[in-house]
Amino acid sequence: SCSIQDSNLELFLKCLLHDHVEPSNPISELIYTRNNSSFQSVLNAYIKNRRFLTPSTPKPLAIVTPNHRSHVQATIKCSNQAGLELRIRSGGHDYEGLSYTSTVPFVVLDMFNLRKIDINIADETAWVQAGATIGELYYQISNVSKLHAFPAGVCPTIGAGGHITGGGYGNLMRKYGLSSDNVVDAQLVDVEGRILNRESMGEDLFWAIRGGGGESFGVILAWKIKLVSVPEKVTVFNVGKTTDQATSQGATDVIYKWQQVAPKLPGELFIRAMPKVVNGSRPLEKTVMVSFIGMFLGQISSLIPLMNQQFPELGLRAEDCHEMSWVESTLFWDQYRIGTSIKVLLNRSTDVKFSSKNKSDYVKNVIPKKALEEIWTKMINFGNMWMQWNPYGGRMSEISESETAFPHRAGNLFKIQYCALWEEEGINSTNLYTSKIRDFYASMAPYVSNSPREAFHNYRDLDIGNSYPSNKTSLLRDADVYGAKYFKGNYKRLVEVKTKVDPFNFFKNEQSIPPGLVNF
Repeated sequence: SCSIQDSNLELFLKCLLHDHVEPSNPISELIYTRNNSSFQSVLNAYIKNRRFLTPSTPKPLAIVTPNHRSHVQATIKCSNQAGLELRIRSGGHDYEGLSYTSTVPFVVLDMFNLRKIDINIADETAWVQAGATIGELYYQISNVSKLHAFPAGVCPTIGAGGHITGGGYGNLMRKYGLSSDNVVDAQLVDVEGRILNRESMGEDLFWAIRGGGGESFGVILAWKIKLVSVPEKVTVFNVGKTTDQATSQGATDVIYKWQQVAPKLPGELFIRAMPKVVNGSRPLEKTVMVSFIGMFLGQISSLIPLMNQQFPELGLRAEDCHEMSWVESTLFWDQYRIGTSIKVLLNRSTDVKFSSKNKSDYVKNVIPKKALEEIWTKMINFGNMWMQWNPYGGRMSEISESETAFPHRAGNLFKIQYCALWEEEGINSTNLYTSKIRDFYASMAPYVSNSPREAFHNYRDLDIGNSYPSNKTSLLRDADVYGAKYFKGNYKRLVEVKTKVDPFNFFKNEQSIPPGLVNF
């Protein structure tokens, strides 16, 4: 198969270098094949999980790093002609590495050079190219206004392309919804190499790429986003409670009440609960610490009375709180020390210390106290893991399930993210921790959504179903499984859109939207 791959690669390169290039935008310096001395460093630069930094991780035959839209058009056409699969990477945060790995011969379209951000403060919009990071976006917004923000994630190195198309959520979601709820236009290159905007792609495709994962439909070049209003000062806090009997901080009682209160608080207040295994008060003892991390679009003087009235169990005091600009709050949420320069938002390189495996769930009913105690025990037995419980309600309950492709709206109290982390290298460690997090996830089944057990597309998890390797008839059957979990009732419409815009399934990965059987 090596010789077949070589001839595919040869076809691909010949097509790129000879057939499809505008002389004013040469592409030759932007292609890295395996015999290029920079290949490995370019590949590794946007791998954010040690699980995929191994010799056995499948490598692309070539990486193309476009700095002009014509390079994207050419890469799509040429990889299609050469019979190579295309993987699209904007920030490299895909939890299963699907933006830069594949089990078949493939090419990576690495979008990091396409990172321009144009802010129009007069009409409160911005064009953001797919390869920009959300940290760069936050920084640029703060450069032009202290009263504007954009609802997106906590981690500043996430790429705008994938983050926004999969939903994209953060601590403004209860006030303003998801990143994808604040998109007003887009530029996408389709399988024919055409550059489409909202008007030319039509409302069906524009609907699909807001929450449905653009990688099934084309290559997102840029988003036009709507900026949102924030006060000059916001308030943040991070208060920890342990489940340790010796310190009697009563985390279980507080998080039990949190489940009832956090989804009903005013949209201006977002409180994440984050249970994590930590050292206990006695030697060699482990316990669970629950951090309650808050973001309030207002000042301390308004927050404290609100908390005393609605959530006194947390015991929030003025001295626990910090007032700062919205852009400074993005650093606080990413665990930087208060006072750190906002220039860190421009830092793209991250030190990848851990391997990780992540999963997600949606919770619709309050988890009883006895069950919470059992969950803490299981976490302690597991060891190095954490969860994030992110409250819903507010704006999230007002947007209908079918408004965009993202379906998880009213009826959810909160979303859970699970994360197992390990430093040990090698396949045995990977298998061990992956198996442990699967067991933990299985034990959570009684407390979360079912039929289907819903999942968040941006917390990619191949355990919930995947369509590789697949023949064409089993493709739909396999995809129905993960499709229902990620997209619920919107999955059927996503398949219809896919059938129309990419009938021969060029844009695909292990969990993409398949075309209907009409073409097979």
